[in-house]
Amino acid sequence: MWLIAAVLSAFFAGVTSILAKCGIKKTDSDIATALRTVVVLLFSWIMVFIVGSADTISQIQPKTLLFLILSGTATGASWMCYFRALSIGDVNKVVPIDKSSTVLTVLLAIVLFKETEHLAVKLAGTVLLGVGVLLMVEKKKSQNEVSGNAYILYAVGSAFFAALTSILAKVGISGIESNLGTAIRTVIVLIMSWTIAALKGKVGKLKELDGKELIFIVLSGIATGASWLCYYYAIQNGVVSVVVPIDKMSLLITVVFSYLIFKEKLSKKALFGLLLMVLGTLAMAIFA
Repeated sequence: MWLIAAVLSAFFAGVTSILAKCGIKKTDSDIATALRTVVVLLFSWIMVFIVGSADTISQIQPKTLLFLILSGTATGASWMCYFRALSIGDVNKVVPIDKSSTVLTVLLAIVLFKETEHLAVKLAGTVLLGVGVLLMVEKKKSQNEVSGNAYILYAVGSAFFAALTSILAKVGISGIESNLGTAIRTVIVLIMSWTIAALKGKVGKLKELDGKELIFIVLSGIATGASWLCYYYAIQNGVVSVVVPIDKMSLLITVVFSYLIFKEKLSKKALFGLLLMVLGTLAMAIFA
């Protein structure tokens, strides 16, 4: 079941990137992130009440709560970087860099959680993923070299915080029902995202929201919520160093839709990089 959950997580995550890109053409990325978090929060708490885990809140241990808070903070930072990168860069350039978090996550999982079974395959797959990411990173054409390459910095930041999120979440949800853990983490992300929007003086931009883009933002939030629920179920019940690579195959879905919807094409070098990433992921998934 955790493998199926990981695959569903990848699908919804791939859809999220496309929907989010459609929702931030005019809308400020920080405002879009804050609004999406509201949707994810509602979605996640509905699931908590459906599965009946709300009654266990009082049983949460202080250590578990601490790691959930830390994980939520890392998630918020990752989101801020990711959607800023999406707003200024092409989807099929930003997403591969973001997915490079897989490399760091797998290595940390091996060291911290002693997930050393089929170690050679995991390391080989990680190398393929890393090389694939490097091949897929391409400079965005722009008259201003700084602004043209700025998306890379934001995407790298997104990847770093995403890796921290997975590791912290594994510790934080070890003694808690996965849906409840996701819901609590989302509260932290909500507080963080709206605080940053307020500090930047962007809350007033809510009045300027485009109705069509708002629909896409809401849909991306729903897709994110579905992806999270599947992902953290898989993380809690499966092998982190296998779940994370499968989840990152959302890249395939994103690349296909970015071509169909935004007409974003990949170079031969980037296509080869994508192939290496797929091979690395499949190697780790098959030997789960």
